[in-house]
Amino acid sequence: MYTFSSKLKTFSLILMVVGLLGIGYGFMSAPKDIQEVEAILASDAHGGHHEASNSSSEAHAVAENDKVSAEKEHKEHLEHVLHQLQNKPWSALYVACIFFMLISLGVLAFYAIQQVAQSGWSPVLFRVMQGITAYLPVGSVIFFIVLLLCGLHFNHLFVWLDPEVVANDKLIQAKSGYLNFPFWIIRAAIFLMGWNLYRYFSRKNCLAQDEAKDDSFYKKNFKMSAGFLVFFIVTESIMSWDWIMSIDPHWFSTLFGWYVFASFFVSGITTICMISLYLKSKGYLEYVNTSHIHDLAKFMFGFSVFWTYLWFSQFMLIWYADIPEEVTYFVTRIEVFNLPFFGAVVMNFVFPILILVNTDFKRITWVLVMAGTVILLGHYVDFFNMIMPGTVGDQWFIGISEIASLLFFLGLFIYVVFTALTKVPLLPKRNPFIEESKHFHY
Repeated sequence: MYTFSSKLKTFSLILMVVGLLGIGYGFMSAPKDIQEVEAILASDAHGGHHEASNSSSEAHAVAENDKVSAEKEHKEHLEHVLHQLQNKPWSALYVACIFFMLISLGVLAFYAIQQVAQSGWSPVLFRVMQGITAYLPVGSVIFFIVLLLCGLHFNHLFVWLDPEVVANDKLIQAKSGYLNFPFWIIRAAIFLMGWNLYRYFSRKNCLAQDEAKDDSFYKKNFKMSAGFLVFFIVTESIMSWDWIMSIDPHWFSTLFGWYVFASFFVSGITTICMISLYLKSKGYLEYVNTSHIHDLAKFMFGFSVFWTYLWFSQFMLIWYADIPEEVTYFVTRIEVFNLPFFGAVVMNFVFPILILVNTDFKRITWVLVMAGTVILLGHYVDFFNMIMPGTVGDQWFIGISEIASLLFFLGLFIYVVFTALTKVPLLPKRNPFIEESKHFHY
């Protein structure tokens, strides 16, 4: 049985406390009214990017309109910046919250695929996967609360939730049959409940199989996993539209569901590898050998390439077509978010390719830890790129809110996952393929 070390537990608790303090500071320091926004913009007058955009828009207003119109435009601009700055702590919380929840969902999908494929190499890693998916119920509850707060107008993350915006936007009005709060939150409840029900019953059957005299529970899991994968592939696409793409309700991409999937799926596999290496270093997982780790590293490499293929396909087709309502998505990211936008490509493609293309490196612990750390940070940046431009615009920067939110959810993730690993033995006893998995070598 695994024992959650006091050092790691203390570390996770410190991360949560520091994160909570930083999150609280982020919300308290957000501007409360237009006067505070004016003061913030004035303080940046010596060269910040905010002032550059403000001064040009104000000059244009004065040149083209009379004084009353200019003042009205200036006030509307200040209100827009106020919403962006008030969104900043919410957006930071939202990015970290959805990122860690989707990591656990990615691991759950990978686990289901192993069940349906009747994989012979992976059963010795099943309990690690189940430990990681233990975060899904916790993450789902927190995320659902955040969605409810969005619907109750505690923030401006989703502009289509604002009746005033909808009343003046014909395109959003045309989508209101789908993008409305009751239907949106019901869909969210169905998705989260479906994923968590599969997670609960598949783990229950796996534990029951340890004491069974036949393979009945394994067969139940096989059928359940096949049904879950159908449910998952549908709900994952809709989830990506509802929770991420609808932040920019004027924009759409037919590849977006696959793109989001590739990002959190490779993050989930990387997390399995990192936690397995940690447990192995502490003397656990005696049957996990370099061949198992090598296979996980191959998945990390392969799905990094898959993510890049989708990134390039989505970008190239939209950029080449140059349709205004589509291309503006990338124009914003290239012009305003150029560092995280292109940085994500380096972290999620160039770095994994250069490191993990070598077969020998896939078996070296420190190389995999380094590559895994970069991949996970890179895909956090990827989710940052998906969400922040539509919520905070050109008011973005990596500050206390972003770092604190990441620390809090990392600490919570570590605490929940490693607590779950202490509950059951790390080796399934009666899985039909357990002996094959124990002696997996190539």
